[in-house]
Amino acid sequence: MTVRIATWNINSVNARLDKLLEWLGSAQPDVVCLQELKCATDAFPYDAVRELGYEAAAHGNGRWNGVAILSKIGIDDVVRDLPGQPGYLDPATAAEDSLLPAEPEIEARAIAATCGPVRVWSVYVPNGREVDHPHYAYKLRWLSTLRDAVVADAAGPRPFAVLGDFNVAPVDADVWDINKFQGATHVTDAERAALADLRETGLSDVYPRALKYDVPFTFWDYRALGFPKNQGMRIDLAYGNKPFFAAVSDAYVDREARKGKGTSDHAPVVVDLDL
Repeated sequence: MTVRIATWNINSVNARLDKLLEWLGSAQPDVVCLQELKCATDAFPYDAVRELGYEAAAHGNGRWNGVAILSKIGIDDVVRDLPGQPGYLDPATAAEDSLLPAEPEIEARAIAATCGPVRVWSVYVPNGREVDHPHYAYKLRWLSTLRDAVVADAAGPRPFAVLGDFNVAPVDADVWDINKFQGATHVTDAERAALADLRETGLSDVYPRALKYDVPFTFWDYRALGFPKNQGMRIDLAYGNKPFFAAVSDAYVDREARKGKGTSDHAPVVVDLDL
């Protein structure tokens, strides 16, 4: 049995629905993990993807986050949010004059499901913003919670993977110029240590091949002609356990999906499994 699994930060699923549907039709993935939906759960385009044969489980709050899993091979045991997932209280928007203390918001950043023989998490790791910003500390807490959430599945006999936008480049070669990132998030020792802790649960980085150039970047900023200049980063990752990793027959970044107008600033990562 061949199973094609993909992950894609779609950067607004309804704004880029035509792009998504076109890509689903051409790439024919069996399972797709989406991030940055920017829509509420009930506003996800279920009918549109159903016409292409996909069941969908979505989790969104209508603002900047949101994750989903699409599947042609079944979608069961859906879990929204990590167990014990930390919330974030934005200091810029906390109600200073409220009589009640503001509560951290549990953002829609994680969803899991069993799709046929495989169980997957689709995750959208917090950006972190700046190293001295509260969002950076939140990012590290979130990654630690993710690690705790996957321990059992990572060590289990069933093919299992965590896929998504991790907002961390695992090594220096995963950014177009490490000198441009000095003192910035996405490349700090603490973030990379958090990824290493995640891998220690029994997960391995499914390193995709690039369709062009040497490094399989997955993200290119819209600004300053980042994509034509290939000034990118590899931050969209697929971390699989031993049964998943052993079944990988191919993996690649579909750079073609990043081309043209109105695209996401991320490209899909596609993983083929022979199970």
